[in-house]
Amino acid sequence: MKSCDGLTRPQNETVRDPMSYTLGSAAKATGKSKTTIQRAITKGRISASKDDIGRYVIEASELHRVFPLVSHATVARPSHSDTMRPLGETPLQVKIEALDAMLDREREALSEMRSDRDAWKQQATALLGVPEKKRRWWWR
Repeated sequence: MKSCDGLTRPQNETVRDPMSYTLGSAAKATGKSKTTIQRAITKGRISASKDDIGRYVIEASELHRVFPLVSHATVARPSHSDTMRPLGETPLQVKIEALDAMLDREREALSEMRSDRDAWKQQATALLGVPEKKRRWWWR
């Protein structure tokens, strides 16, 4: 089999460009999941081609245009400094505050339901308190 560079190679040998990625290697290089990379390809954010056996071949420049290269040290150790949050505010504290707000809303709804219940109870008691007219035996 004659390849595009003029060299003859065995038919089952795959030629990989050292500057291209497969879906799995692209995911490892960017710290993203394979699904994320594949979605970007399907949406057209990244251009990729498929090789003879159906694997994606993604050019490095094309991949890193959308997803920056991350080193293994960055992936292994997440950064503790988040510029979006004020100092001292952790994700756990944010979640606790959200749950507290939800609990307050639920307590308010429960209080409203109890007052509705009490109003209905009072109305039912008032209606039951009225003595029923005696019916005569021939009006049945």
